[in-house]
Amino acid sequence: MRVVTTAQTQELDVQPTPLALLLLGREADPKSERGVECPGDLPSPSDPDLVERARAAKEKLGDKVFVLGHHYQRDEVIQFADVTGDSFKLARDAAARPEAEYIVFCGVHFMAESADILTSDDQKVVLPDLAAGCSMADMATAEQVAECWDVLTEAGIAEQVVPVSYMNSSADIKAFTGKHGGTICTSSNAKRALDWAFEQGDPSATKVLFLPDQHLGRNTAVRDMGMSLDDCVVYNPHKPNGGLTAEELRAAKMILWRGHCSVHGRFSLDSVNDVRERIPGVNVLVHPECKHEVVAAADYVGSTEYIIKALEAAPAGSKWAIGTELNLVRRLANRFAPEGKEIVFLDKTVCFCSTMNRIDLPHLVWTLESLAEGNLVNRIEVDKETEAFAKLALERMLALP
Repeated sequence: MRVVTTAQTQELDVQPTPLALLLLGREADPKSERGVECPGDLPSPSDPDLVERARAAKEKLGDKVFVLGHHYQRDEVIQFADVTGDSFKLARDAAARPEAEYIVFCGVHFMAESADILTSDDQKVVLPDLAAGCSMADMATAEQVAECWDVLTEAGIAEQVVPVSYMNSSADIKAFTGKHGGTICTSSNAKRALDWAFEQGDPSATKVLFLPDQHLGRNTAVRDMGMSLDDCVVYNPHKPNGGLTAEELRAAKMILWRGHCSVHGRFSLDSVNDVRERIPGVNVLVHPECKHEVVAAADYVGSTEYIIKALEAAPAGSKWAIGTELNLVRRLANRFAPEGKEIVFLDKTVCFCSTMNRIDLPHLVWTLESLAEGNLVNRIEVDKETEAFAKLALERMLALP
């Protein structure tokens, strides 16, 4: 086990936060909906009847419940999902099922928020474990982004800046984006969103504030739109003025928030080189949340849905190294093994999404049984003002050509 010293921590600019402690289960905050306590009796993971209990509760609820399963969920949870997909697809699927009173979102917090924004007031969105957050989404808070906008205003460029926020962001950040004339994007339509943003003013003067994943913003701008790395600067919310001068902000076209995915950010160029050496003829396919050097070295780059479709279309006998969350990679490897497709995880180190994995079978059973007994638990509800502006930003995305 590697020990990180205080000096190393300072060098890495790691800022421990109360939320991080909550996600680690080390503290509880009764005022936070992301507390780690689970009211009621949580079933034991060793209970041999968990699968049958989940099935029975789901059958009792019938059409009143609609279970969404994100691609990164455990197999034990996915087996009870009515639909699977990425975060935005699932939120839209929920909105298309108005007869479902309960939307059980097996994913993370920002996904459940998006589902609440897009569904009707009569539908109730439930997250089986309120501590299932997203480290990337939590890297940009409403207060930090408001302070960033003040910095841009002082630099005299705020009127030229269009915010574009990744779907993997909190409702507060989506609302900020909507209020300031921006749009939301997914990893599938990030280029279309950026094209739209630069068309909102003089293309030579317009800038984009991209939140909260720096890698998706950089990869889209450089790889897909032909910008240079010099067109991009990184705003660090933990440094005065984001660690940037007014001149650097004025010269940039892309102002990237210093955020990243803890899973995709661990893949390295060494990972790519190593797998090519170990598996001759392998195709390297990675998610655009990976670092720029990893994306540049890969054979194919795309969203979770793109990865699945690429493997579906791949010829029998082909070899693939996939740079995305391990639950999905393992599921795809098992699915396509009968077709003779060899699919491996890009990195040698096992890496699940730790917060996504908080949704396990005991939490799902507890949730379904509680709902079946008429007890609404762990509801995710976005306040009306935040919802209105966040929905405005989402609607701009839906209107993209």
